[in-house]
Amino acid sequence: MSIEARGDDGQPQPRWSHRGDKPESRPLYAYVLDADDDLAQEFDQRMRIAARQLATARVLDAGVGRCDLTPWLEAAGDGPGLLILDGLMALDTCVAARTATELVGAGDLLLRSNARPDDMLEQTTAWRVLCQARLALLDAEFSERVRAWPQIGQALLRRVGRRAAELDVLRAISSQPRLEVRLVLVLWHLASRWGRVDPSGIRLALPLTHRLLGQLVGAERPSISHALGRLAQAGLVTGSAGDLHLHGTVERHLECLIERTGTVGIGQPSEQNRPSRGRFASTA
Repeated sequence: MSIEARGDDGQPQPRWSHRGDKPESRPLYAYVLDADDDLAQEFDQRMRIAARQLATARVLDAGVGRCDLTPWLEAAGDGPGLLILDGLMALDTCVAARTATELVGAGDLLLRSNARPDDMLEQTTAWRVLCQARLALLDAEFSERVRAWPQIGQALLRRVGRRAAELDVLRAISSQPRLEVRLVLVLWHLASRWGRVDPSGIRLALPLTHRLLGQLVGAERPSISHALGRLAQAGLVTGSAGDLHLHGTVERHLECLIERTGTVGIGQPSEQNRPSRGRFASTA
């Protein structure tokens, strides 16, 4: 798998080496506010026109497969980092032969690791591109160009906080003792961002292999396959890897699991504390 910068003629430019050397040829630059609508919404129309001209960044293309983002993150230097414009990526963290995965996509900001050294535990991290991705290199030069518009830095900082909050949610989901509950919760959590409403419910068209789902919820691949089979028999989750359909609502899913198992490790919400049906709720 390679990551390439493309020139004005659309042809791939020389790749950076693992030392972080820059390409010899001039790569393509993109208007970041055009590529990221949410970031553009930080400005009124007049200020957006002014900021757009200077908020430009080098664009990198990443094909599906494993990749090494280290040289690109190092190249960002004192800048914000790598901003995902399109696509889907997975960050795998492995400790003691067990892997936990985080999914990131458009709008997420990737930072250079500043983790404290752990003399007790050995860990490794690896990036995978699950869907063709484009990333903007927000380096120190970018920060200098947009210094007059602090809204950009503030918005990017909020996105860092959002990623941390997403990890907290996954941590809470992983604490559920029953696999079916963990699986249902993580699927609905992913659907809140990447799901699409269709006549049968919510469609989650992500490349979610059983192995990847296991890394998201802390389970082995065969266990995920069996759990999905049980959820399909209950009419809660149907489809195949890469094209899953969630039927009903998350509240109904949890109620069904309580009815089938007696307990799922969480208290059934009372009527007054029951969550709302949410934006993906069925109208039936």
